[in-house]
Amino acid sequence: MRNIPRLKFAHLPTPIESLARLSAALNGPRVLIKRDDQTGLGLGGNKTRKLEFLVAEAQSHAAQTLITAGAVQSNHCRQVAAAAARFGFQCILVLAGDPPPALSGNLLLDELFGAEIVWTERASRTQTLEATFQHAWEAGRRPYLIPYGGSNATGAAGYVFAMKELISQAQPGGLLEKAPDWIVFPSSSGGTQAGLALGARAFDYPVRVLGISVDEPQDVLQARVADLANQTADFLDEKVRLASQDILVNSDYLGGGYGVLGEREREAVQWFARLEGILLDPVYTGRAAAGLIDLIRRGFFTRDETILFWHTGGAPALFADRYREITQ
Repeated sequence: MRNIPRLKFAHLPTPIESLARLSAALNGPRVLIKRDDQTGLGLGGNKTRKLEFLVAEAQSHAAQTLITAGAVQSNHCRQVAAAAARFGFQCILVLAGDPPPALSGNLLLDELFGAEIVWTERASRTQTLEATFQHAWEAGRRPYLIPYGGSNATGAAGYVFAMKELISQAQPGGLLEKAPDWIVFPSSSGGTQAGLALGARAFDYPVRVLGISVDEPQDVLQARVADLANQTADFLDEKVRLASQDILVNSDYLGGGYGVLGEREREAVQWFARLEGILLDPVYTGRAAAGLIDLIRRGFFTRDETILFWHTGGAPALFADRYREITQ
């Protein structure tokens, strides 16, 4: 596997813990959790692994400004802003939505990290992002564009190496003595799933990588992830190819749409908090955990299997004004 530039600032390896009380409450398979909410940068999350490679690439291009886009409560944008502050970049965030009357959640942290905010409508986010990049370039700010979710080959490489980390954590007598039967996590822009799926194939690790879609139909997300996994394989000089049918996606839990808190998400967030003392976010990990809980209840997993829930972070969104009803 080709060596690529990397800045090692994430708190790795992230721990694996048992969710014994949740497992018992569901009377189902053994459930473990991989704590990528504890990666350290700006309250942590899965984007930190990607940013180790993306920020290194930006430095190699002599960039001065990091530019990216996301929703108002984007966990990705919060971590990009934190990385920019840590490594001395300027930061511009293109956020889709209306400026709220008061700062809260991730948006409060974006401002605290010193990011400039450009507001746009969701339908025109891509055009606004391109225009923002061009304006920064013409102004001599040497911008480096990080795609939505950090999901390109450079960013997805972070989760190829995350799979290698997971393999190294399997120890006789430990919580993880062998490969888990399943890894379950939220999937949207596709970078995390592309890296994990590619890593499992490249390292010949016998685990099924199941993404719970947050916002896309199954076939759309499968095609996106497979394409990105193959781009990442080329980037890393890995002779591996994945087809859409190799990518496991469940899109049964889209609920009311992206960012819409429903009863399933509310229950999942409450169960993880009240049974395990673990905070999930309403949009990504809350939806993925809701899917996990429902699949266990329906008997999708057998009781002798081990499920690893990969916690991708996002807890600051709990403190956004719009999610105050999470405890109701």
